[in-house]
Amino acid sequence: MCKFADLSDRWVVVTGSSGGIGRAIAEEAARAGAHIILHGTRKPADVEACCDRIRQQGRQCWYEPCDFSQQDTWSPFLDRIWDRCGTVHGWVNNAGVDLLTGAESQWDYAAKLRALWEVDVAATVQLSKRVGERMRQTGQGVILNIGWDQADRGMEGDSAELFSIAKNAVMGFSRSLAVSLAPTVRVNCIAPGWIKTAWGASASAEWQQRVLRETPLKRWGTPEDIAKLARFLLSDDAAYITGQVINANGGAVR
Repeated sequence: MCKFADLSDRWVVVTGSSGGIGRAIAEEAARAGAHIILHGTRKPADVEACCDRIRQQGRQCWYEPCDFSQQDTWSPFLDRIWDRCGTVHGWVNNAGVDLLTGAESQWDYAAKLRALWEVDVAATVQLSKRVGERMRQTGQGVILNIGWDQADRGMEGDSAELFSIAKNAVMGFSRSLAVSLAPTVRVNCIAPGWIKTAWGASASAEWQQRVLRETPLKRWGTPEDIAKLARFLLSDDAAYITGQVINANGGAVR
């Protein structure tokens, strides 16, 4: 009997999978039967531990580091992956600059903007274009990008302004790339809302209250909530869905 959102024997790449949403997507895809390529530049021990857990499920998995802020690394990164597995069926662009809890949080506005443009926007765009062309040559594939539910309606503060610049670019690009690559390759974008990753776990009482106030389901989202949606979109059960930005935000409307 076929299972829902089956990814058996497919190769899925998840960038930015050292923790949070990326790690959850990788582990959920493995539970669906996929073999996984993990990517990350931070916390390599955590990435290797995730790899071990996936291998214990009987899946193939390896860790492929790459600094996306350096453009000359992108093509060799793709070549190493394709040389290793032959083809890729699903590609998730989750890598991004951590402006909230990483070292980048101490940078000035201009430095943060440059980093977001290099990693969140340029790398996502260029990797998607190159991956999409390789997928089209093999006659199949799914690209999944990560946006932000408040990017297109606005939120106060420097970090929100910066994320809006980057994520609106990714969301708009995803819609257009889907048209360019159709009908062979599907492209969608998940726009998470308040997800309890590292920042959410340590957020102040004021922020905890704000999240509940703005979310009709009255709870934080979890990385696993996003991962289950990603699993569906990567699978053939979503075969008629492309060019969509899908909010996963507990019903929030502001």
